[in-house]
Amino acid sequence: MSPIIRFDGVHKTFGEGPKAVHAVEDVTLDIDEGEIFGVIGYSGAGKSTLVRLINGLERATSGTVWVHGHTVSSLSEKQLRPLRTDIGMVFQQFNLFSSKSVSENVAYPLRVAGWEADRRRARVAELLQFVGLSDKAQARPAELSGGQKQRVGIARALASHPKILLADEATSALDPETTREVLGLLRRVNSELGLTIVVITHEMDVVKYLCDRVAVMEHGRVVEMGAVYDVFSRPQQEATRRFVGTSLRDRPSPEVLARLAASHPGTLVTVAVQEDTGSSARIMRTIADREVDGAIVYGGITEIGERPFGSLTLALTGEPAAIDQALAELRTFTTVEDYPSLAGRERS
Repeated sequence: MSPIIRFDGVHKTFGEGPKAVHAVEDVTLDIDEGEIFGVIGYSGAGKSTLVRLINGLERATSGTVWVHGHTVSSLSEKQLRPLRTDIGMVFQQFNLFSSKSVSENVAYPLRVAGWEADRRRARVAELLQFVGLSDKAQARPAELSGGQKQRVGIARALASHPKILLADEATSALDPETTREVLGLLRRVNSELGLTIVVITHEMDVVKYLCDRVAVMEHGRVVEMGAVYDVFSRPQQEATRRFVGTSLRDRPSPEVLARLAASHPGTLVTVAVQEDTGSSARIMRTIADREVDGAIVYGGITEIGERPFGSLTLALTGEPAAIDQALAELRTFTTVEDYPSLAGRERS
């Protein structure tokens, strides 16, 4: 695959002097044609500014942004217009015209682009069928649920046959079930229409379900980037670990650990479960082979791209030497975290 979007040493600063805000700092990354690329960060991380640099709504202070072979930062507003027809945008708050019907909302960018009426009608009918809203063609936005409004927004973003779709917090205003429906639709957009999708979000569950690769932003910088499974299973930065923790919740907090130590005899350890290092069956077999009993007292395992990932917290009982041998063997193929501070309470 070749990059369809490229950032090379990009900075974006608002204002000057000591009050200047460095929204994007020294970002270099490629987004490949046909992939779903996630940009995740907490509020103020710079992710929305980054996506506005792609369609030229913001101009880079320094560095270069390439989109589909064009240097966006050097184009005039007039030169940007045809490029923007190749870039669809899906918004958090839908941005629909309340006084227009669903059909009119979807047709709006085609009307602006000068499409003839018959061609507009055919394209709108095609898009409403694709997003499952043919029966809502004459409804007004006020008559729609949040998920239906976002499907209208997606249909409108697809109207002019774009090559790139930007989704800025597209599911933040939706409940979990509706979020999954909208993410499923975005998957179809990618797989059936071949669009490159850039997803801006603060929700790791969105990245886990939808994206191929992800960039983690903090204070305007990309602090970690890679395949979603790799970033989830081996987070290198504290910001990434916080995001992973909010999504999986597979590791006990210090308070939970204290309660577990008080109620379960034995040595408490947390063992990572990953496709390429340690399956849960292999972990439990290793413990049993050392004649150690292992009770699962906490944990969680999920799938990322149909690959298992998570961790199990175990209370191990047996001879101390056997437990030490079991832990040493586990460490040869997976990550093991023990809790020395609980040693005085583990066998109470």
